Amino acid sequence: MPQLRLALNQIDSSVGDIAGNSEAVVRRARHAAESGAHLAAFPEMMLTGYPVEDLALRSSFVEASRAALTALARRLADEGLGELVVVVGYLDRSSERHRFGQPAGSPQNAAAVLHRGEVALTFAKHHLPNYGVFDEFRYFVPGDTMPVVRVHGVDVALAICEDLWQDGGRVPAARTAGAGLLLSINASPYELNKDDTRLDLVRKRAQEAGCATVYLAMTGGQDELVFDGDSIVVGADGEQIARLGQFTEECVLLDLELPAAASEPPSGVADDGLRIDHVTLSAEPVAPYEAEYPGVVEPRISDEEEMWKALVTGVRAYVRKNGFKTVLIGLSGGIDSALVAAICCDAIGAENVYGISMPSGYSSQHSRDDAADLAERTGLHLRTVPIAPMFDAYMGSLGLTGLAEENLQSRLRGTMLMAVSNQEGQIVMAPGNKSELAVGYSTLYGDSVGAYGPIKDVYKTAVFRLAKWRNAIAAQRGETPPIPENSITKPPSAELRPDQVDTDSLPDYDVLDRVLELYVDRDKGRAEMLAQGYDEDLVTRVLRMVDTAEYKRRQYPPGTKISPKGFGKDRRLPITNRWREGT
Repeated sequence: MPQLRLALNQIDSSVGDIAGNSEAVVRRARHAAESGAHLAAFPEMMLTGYPVEDLALRSSFVEASRAALTALARRLADEGLGELVVVVGYLDRSSERHRFGQPAGSPQNAAAVLHRGEVALTFAKHHLPNYGVFDEFRYFVPGDTMPVVRVHGVDVALAICEDLWQDGGRVPAARTAGAGLLLSINASPYELNKDDTRLDLVRKRAQEAGCATVYLAMTGGQDELVFDGDSIVVGADGEQIARLGQFTEECVLLDLELPAAASEPPSGVADDGLRIDHVTLSAEPVAPYEAEYPGVVEPRISDEEEMWKALVTGVRAYVRKNGFKTVLIGLSGGIDSALVAAICCDAIGAENVYGISMPSGYSSQHSRDDAADLAERTGLHLRTVPIAPMFDAYMGSLGLTGLAEENLQSRLRGTMLMAVSNQEGQIVMAPGNKSELAVGYSTLYGDSVGAYGPIKDVYKTAVFRLAKWRNAIAAQRGETPPIPENSITKPPSAELRPDQVDTDSLPDYDVLDRVLELYVDRDKGRAEMLAQGYDEDLVTRVLRMVDTAEYKRRQYPPGTKISPKGFGKDRRLPITNRWREGT
């Protein structure tokens, strides 16, 4: 059987940095060629980054992507890399009017095969996702070909991400075309437990296609999304050959023996009306060689480690890709700000993390001590600036009481954080968790200020779980656990009035989070919750809090998505909305 050595580049790209992304392709292609690879693959929309959102609607951006592609092909050849077959994603435009009514020139999520200084073949994504965080029907027109390239006597069928996730289309068409390998390039956003779903998917598609299948994924972060890699290679029987790590940038070399291509190239129309577009790059197999790179299956990591790495990746990408170096956090001594601080320290280094303790008259001494303990444990910078004088001045002028008095303290802290940010250039991290955002237990222009919300998609119960996990990992490594034990064990409190605890205003978090997961993440209604045995008064109260807090959530900064449905693009509800469950 013919042999192929693949170079699978599970790497990050930056949206809009076409020059930088192109440079990364050249650098990795050089490594692949020097390692004897015959084909190097790069993720979906590698040249432009993903997702490009409304940038796709700018003709100047589309043309820049297209020009970069042809320049990349020439440069690879000029640098002696022209014999390497390179598959890379980019942003293209259609050449003709589409049957759905879009005009010629409409953008396409595309990929190209580069060889010997030329763009040998291009194709566009056939299945366009339009759910969750995806809006691809808004931007792109689908491709209508079944691209196949013959590389050293092996027919390689090509696909892009959703082409594997949806039934039909290019997967069965690959079987019709007689492909020996199906290669899919992807930008698949992370969510918890998606790795198990991916493996089952790739196994199923390999069996449907009747050939070995490569699922090459992106890693890194872009705004609210993180990409965990987790690239997978399986045989035609669905057995794993290789699996890359999660949240790692790497180039993995893989030697495969694959079925020889038919003497006559496939042609005609395959499944779903896809026209087979076949290009022969090299018809003869390579001389037999001793395989050096068998598949390696990286061990799976725990749910807590997955979440932690996703949150760290999200912060690191947001800070670095936006050109910042340092972050600022209001440190109350509580679990949320402590967890955010630990995430930031892991993401960008404690030397780049700055904290401010801003005690009021209601702040307990142990909370002040816990903030100082956190700084000592992690090595982050800490200063203390009491807000009592500012608070007294406002109260003397306005005479506020009750909730207005409580929220004033939070807003003074928010003002201080933003003032320091403006003065010193650090970006503020908002410490709110998903439970609080869901029910509106936060203060607009107070604890909601900031450029990024690292734990915006983390329920309070998971906050505690992650804090305990991170401390346990540190202890296993012989390091100082970053989060003070007292921040984990004391009852959660905003400390805005005497002896205040969260359960004064909210149900117990264990119960609250279960109801929120049903309502927010799974779109279950009131009747379904009552049927599962939840207390009627509790459900009515929680759902009303969620429904009336939409205006607050809309004004919260972006944050890393780790759940199936985060607050943001995943969940789009009207702010003005009189619908209430059960009424």
